Amino acid sequence: MQQHRIIVLGAGYAGAIAAGRVARRLRREDVTVTLVNAEPDFVERVRMHQLAAGQDLRPRPFTEMFAGTGVQLKVGRVTAVDVDRRAVTVESAGGEEELAYDSLVYALGSAWNTQGVPGVAEHAHEIASRPGALRLRDRLAALAPGQSVLVVGGGLTGLEAATEFAEARPDLDIALAARGGLGDWLSPKGRAHVRKVFDRLRITVHEHTAVAEVGTGHVTTAEGTSFPAAVTVWTTGFAVHPLAAATTLETSETGRIVVDATMRSVSHPDVYAIGDAALVAGPGGKPLRMSCASGVPTAWQAADALAARLTGTKIPSTPLRYFNQCVSLGRKDGLIQYVTADDRAVKAALTGRIAAVYKELVCKGAAWGVANPTTGLPTRRRPVAAAQRSGTARVADVL
Repeated sequence: MQQHRIIVLGAGYAGAIAAGRVARRLRREDVTVTLVNAEPDFVERVRMHQLAAGQDLRPRPFTEMFAGTGVQLKVGRVTAVDVDRRAVTVESAGGEEELAYDSLVYALGSAWNTQGVPGVAEHAHEIASRPGALRLRDRLAALAPGQSVLVVGGGLTGLEAATEFAEARPDLDIALAARGGLGDWLSPKGRAHVRKVFDRLRITVHEHTAVAEVGTGHVTTAEGTSFPAAVTVWTTGFAVHPLAAATTLETSETGRIVVDATMRSVSHPDVYAIGDAALVAGPGGKPLRMSCASGVPTAWQAADALAARLTGTKIPSTPLRYFNQCVSLGRKDGLIQYVTADDRAVKAALTGRIAAVYKELVCKGAAWGVANPTTGLPTRRRPVAAAQRSGTARVADVL
């Protein structure tokens, strides 16, 4: 009997957790689990603002994180996905090769979104990736005291970046430009605390400001105002990897793969999509936002559903919901904004040092969970049903 070939594309939080979790659910003699990623170690994306600010992060090689699990790492860049032939093309140091699969978990995630604004790609920096964060790290280190840094984007990433840079380099002129009010999605307590921290760190805030163009040493707003910026950091959201939209998978207008409640593609039952790459309906049908908070539970759901379908057991289904938004405001301050199930702020919030410790524990727990995706849960390795072996049948629903 042939083994069922499972390929996971992308090893961010979602992809890495899904690979480890499904491998621990199935017998090694029945399946192969191959994790394809461009880098050989795990990148803590939620810490990229720290990396850019000059802090050193702990190395997390996948060879150590997946030791003894049966997950096989393939270091390479995915260049094509053919969901009709069930094959992916990977470019690595050894050249280009095609990998065939029986089940695919698509977790290629997202990158920065230039929003089509002129000059962003040429003149701005991003912290959505490690290479981008390292380039920004070098640029910030080269700035002389008094030079200006403008963070564009008033979301979670923008708040974290601006405060991290201001704390690490109080000699620089740090500013933030936001389309709306500062922290306008937060509770009154949350907004007040963010403003207090920004005032303490002497961060200039340009509220209700849309940046229309980025140039060398400056940005121009939609109203025609020019702000100085020796360095512009662009944090206005994320765009998904374009590969999915180039396939016959059903995708949204933004290129996210449309999935059902088990994270399985609604058009191709052999494909699961998780994390930022998936269009997942949360409470009230509202799409989950791109974030680690969304990616991890989608990885759990996909891995458990795939394992259940292959083994002929009941498919688990856990409602996806939010509990809080965790924001670091430098290393010694933070904000934990509690939210409704569909991610709307409520009055309750934690602030200050205790919130910073809370956020740090969340970050450490997320990284720890990659290497320990089934801790506290039954980890019996079940046999794969004969009908689900390689080349015999497509995965069927088991209700």
